[in-house]
Amino acid sequence: MTQQTQDRRELIAFRVGDQEFCVDIHAVREIRGWAKATPLPHAPAYIQGVINLRGTVLPIVDLGARLGFGPTLATPRHVIIVARIGAKTFGLLVEAVSDILNIADAVIQPTPDVACDVVRGFLRGVIAQDSGMISLLSLDGILPEEHSQEAA
Repeated sequence: MTQQTQDRRELIAFRVGDQEFCVDIHAVREIRGWAKATPLPHAPAYIQGVINLRGTVLPIVDLGARLGFGPTLATPRHVIIVARIGAKTFGLLVEAVSDILNIADAVIQPTPDVACDVVRGFLRGVIAQDSGMISLLSLDGILPEEHSQEAA
């Protein structure tokens, strides 16, 4: 692997509300059309429920609600990004996937100091582009502990 390859990463960019976010492409297993989730009793408000993904029960996280933007009113135009972090597999409900980015690590700026601990738990950094800012998400803290163990 060359030094140039090591200093770059591929990211999938997507929209939640009016904001752009991205995640490492290696965490993404597939992108699928929106499917109505079956609600789970006593689940956090940002867990829309579960769907059947080829025989596997997949929890669906309303990423807008998880990030504090309020619940998403999903339409058939929304998509689910199926992600896997360690033993955890889950779906992220987002408005649309917008791009695949090939970004140099040096372009990723640290999360601003004005962010609270909760925000710093979700964000790895920000990327300034001509079209605006894109926040790089860390998927590690998206699921609560009790659901991360069930999703395994």
